[in-house]
Amino acid sequence: MSLTSILAELRRNKKFMANVVAWERFRARPAQIQSNPFSLHPQLDEALRQGGVSQLFTHQVAAISAAFDDQNVIISTATASGKSLCYTIPVLQRLMLNPKARALYLFPTKALAHDQMVETASLIKHGGLPIEVSGYDGDTPQSRRRQVRQSDGILVSNPDMLHAGILPYHTGWRNLFSNLEYVVLDEIHVYRGVFGSHVANVIRRLRRICHFYGSDPKFICCSATIANPKEHAERLVELPFVLVDESQNGAPTSEKQFILYNPPIINEELGLRGSTILAAKDAAITFLGQGVQTIVFARARQTVELLLAYLRDAMAFAGMPESSVAGYRGGYLPLERREIEHGLRNGDVRGVIATNALELGIDIGDLDVAVLTGYPGSIASTWQQAGRAGRRAEKSVVIMVAGNSPLDQYICGHPRYLFRQSPEHALTNPDNLRIMIKHLLCATYELPFHQGESYGSFGEVEPLLNALVEEGNLHQTRQQYHWIGDGVPSHDVSLRTSGDDTVVIQDIGDDIPVVIGKVDLESVALLVYEGAIYMHHARTYLVESLDWDGRIANVRPVDVDYYTRASVGSSIRQLNASQEAVSSGMMRAYGEVSVVTKATGFRKIKRYTHETLGFGEIDLPEMFLETSGYWLILSDELTEKLYDLGILLRPNDYGPNWQQQRQAALERDGHRCRTCGSDQSGGLHIHHIRPFREFGYIRGENDHYLRANQVSNLVTLCPSCHRRAEAGQQARSALGGLAYVLRNLAPLYLMCDPGDIEVSAEGRSPLTQSPTVVIYEQVAAGVGFSQRLFEMHHELLSSALELVSDCRCRDGCPACVGPPGDIGPDTKEVTRQLLKILT
Repeated sequence: MSLTSILAELRRNKKFMANVVAWERFRARPAQIQSNPFSLHPQLDEALRQGGVSQLFTHQVAAISAAFDDQNVIISTATASGKSLCYTIPVLQRLMLNPKARALYLFPTKALAHDQMVETASLIKHGGLPIEVSGYDGDTPQSRRRQVRQSDGILVSNPDMLHAGILPYHTGWRNLFSNLEYVVLDEIHVYRGVFGSHVANVIRRLRRICHFYGSDPKFICCSATIANPKEHAERLVELPFVLVDESQNGAPTSEKQFILYNPPIINEELGLRGSTILAAKDAAITFLGQGVQTIVFARARQTVELLLAYLRDAMAFAGMPESSVAGYRGGYLPLERREIEHGLRNGDVRGVIATNALELGIDIGDLDVAVLTGYPGSIASTWQQAGRAGRRAEKSVVIMVAGNSPLDQYICGHPRYLFRQSPEHALTNPDNLRIMIKHLLCATYELPFHQGESYGSFGEVEPLLNALVEEGNLHQTRQQYHWIGDGVPSHDVSLRTSGDDTVVIQDIGDDIPVVIGKVDLESVALLVYEGAIYMHHARTYLVESLDWDGRIANVRPVDVDYYTRASVGSSIRQLNASQEAVSSGMMRAYGEVSVVTKATGFRKIKRYTHETLGFGEIDLPEMFLETSGYWLILSDELTEKLYDLGILLRPNDYGPNWQQQRQAALERDGHRCRTCGSDQSGGLHIHHIRPFREFGYIRGENDHYLRANQVSNLVTLCPSCHRRAEAGQQARSALGGLAYVLRNLAPLYLMCDPGDIEVSAEGRSPLTQSPTVVIYEQVAAGVGFSQRLFEMHHELLSSALELVSDCRCRDGCPACVGPPGDIGPDTKEVTRQLLKILT
């Protein structure tokens, strides 16, 4: 059945259409071709023809022309618009005209680097071009590395390897740096926040070494559609750029139909909807069952494996080969990923379930349908994932299955937010001192700094170098600063916020253990604790033992009809102020923050029905994050005033029968957390399912506490699960609204990614015994964001008030205090009143 016929069937399906909240049709756009204003080397011209490139689109001509004019170029056009030719042609032309010239390609992931290396090598082979293409990353065998260093032509790598494996050893790469004429940075929208700030400093060091060897390469950058591509490229590289954007895009686009599907409500009282995972499975099998190649995106590794298992079951039931559907996520071994990519290209794999690893431009063939399991979290990511369908087809379909989260439900109620909102900005701050100083040490190790020498656009860094001399890291001679520390400093600096520590997963089902995957240390508490069911390629393994110190998880194949889900919670254990200030009845401070993350227990969940079958405990060490934070503490006097004004809610008086009902709930639940099954020696909490204050109890005036405290409205939770349950209710307040708006604004002022920070709001913090909002950094020790927020406190709160007051929504939205459903009906107004008092 054709795609058109399947869509017609869906339109006639009343049950399906009853839950479709939007069905947008984006018309096809014909190609816009432009004759080449430049002449290419005859062999390159022939290579392009042999490779199927007989003419170029308008944006490709614009980008290549700018590169030929020795300008730095940033190309920001939609997925599958042929951006790679925008750098491939100028680079190959230069190398054909000057065989000694070199080019450096940098990609954010090994998979993308490998894919582009194969594509470039194929084009070179078509024309018999005398150009070498070599890859150099952590997977390159030691026996091959010497050969790569001595190679000519194009070097393909990633920023991490450039940072730690190439720049510190630049003397062995003299041929590269002396003759480097082009640097290609692909997918630069990924280089944002802390990661992007690190990469910008690596580029500073790269250009410094190039200058030492007498080269001055031009940069060609590519990006997905973001709000500020030119500004972002210029911030990253610190050079002027020519922008080629979507308005110049001449690539043809197929007709795309975008369906926004909201699963039906299955519990009217709680407003709960059907499973997003099962709805995504049904959507995918609708197309896979008719032989239409489909990609399904999921946000978590476990969701990928669960969907893979469900789809393989459905394929087997339909008499189709299970192997035609594959998973693709972090933790798979490199060879497994290459095999899946190859299967997608040659058509053996008809469906793939992936995390955002496949958002990037890896060539995975002719996919016609993309199913998004929940809102990906940003407008940019949504269109990146949607763009994976219809790269070459005449028509494509995107189905986004909404989740139960308030943001997903807001989008269902306001589809224009998805279809009309512009993509987000990519922000970096290379001059962040905590990040930059680390790279100054790396740069000094690579080449001594001269007195008066500048460092990128930051300018002269002599005062910073003098401070590093005083700390004993550098030695100052009459005109230079030299590294005198131990080892190679770049080896101690990770560009990414997540650590490099990983746990190897090995199958001990046979006589000889076999490594089947790996996970980062932070994911151990979610995926490979003892007793967990670990899923890999839809196969189930029982985690028998975990060697925490040895970083090895031993698993054994088992055939079970359930999976496990861990309950992991974080809490702020300590606030140590470095500086404090009091104004408007509120203390603000910044300093050290200790965040503790602990896995308390897990549930065994039956497949398909998703009912809880049992519980288990997790015995793992607590994970500590010692970082920096900025916090606001309301004084007792201000808090009382806010209670009186109704801006903050007073703590509940649960009525005279509370202790009796609390004990009854504990006994009913067997003194275990109903969410994770934990038997907490530190004490269990009793939570009201429907918030107590909604019953309107007033001591001495009514007996509404009797209904509020019915055992059917109570649930036993461990402290960790209780904090998460209360977080949703806490958001229904001015304090929650304040935390939400600060989370939205802080990244704009800090030029960081939203994922670089975390925000906590507590009506009564156990540390301060007062209403408290904490913004803390997600990277160990922090990178200076907290001090910056402290310094910008008044400007930040004024902007927050302006944002909330000027937002055109009535009761709140994702752009101000949070989406309806996650906040109370008056949250926007009480947040505005609170901000007015605080400013």
